[in-house]
Amino acid sequence: MAGVAALAWGEWLNWRWSRVLVKKGGGGSMAVVVLGYRNPRATVNLINRWRVRAGIRSVAADGAQETCLIFSGGPTGVGTTEAQLMADYAKSVLGYEGTVLLEDRSTTTWENITNVVPLLEGVDHIKIASQPAHGLKARAYLRRQRPDLADRLVRADDYRPGEWIVVKPLLALYGLWTLRVLRADERKAAP
Repeated sequence: MAGVAALAWGEWLNWRWSRVLVKKGGGGSMAVVVLGYRNPRATVNLINRWRVRAGIRSVAADGAQETCLIFSGGPTGVGTTEAQLMADYAKSVLGYEGTVLLEDRSTTTWENITNVVPLLEGVDHIKIASQPAHGLKARAYLRRQRPDLADRLVRADDYRPGEWIVVKPLLALYGLWTLRVLRADERKAAP
């Protein structure tokens, strides 16, 4: 019974985080920002592969007229960047053929947001694809840095019921720890 409760709690918390600091969107132009995750090897890691898939399905989720996929992540230590590894995976393995932009200097979530801002200026809607807690943190950072752009945030397709269900309680615990840097108004869904 405790196991089922832990799974349900992890599922609920990830669902909730995916819906905080976003508005309803649709139409117009869109940018989907895919945030990189610690990729020290020359091949894209499991977390980044999942984030790329979430980014691509976020592109497909709305009827945006123009959409670009922005991969954000700096040097990996093996001569390439997380952004490039993710872009290569999207194109060569997943067959993505849409517009791709790279932000390849960031080493932290704050830097991810700072460095993608120039790429977001001209779009109507912005999605941030990552694990739900990390996506919430990035949306809060965009809200702090550029409230005008944060008003364009819409929900990415980075939460799906049952996906990663066994690890969602662990992701929820880790998310609670990492989200402690956010203010209370940044952690709660709007009424």
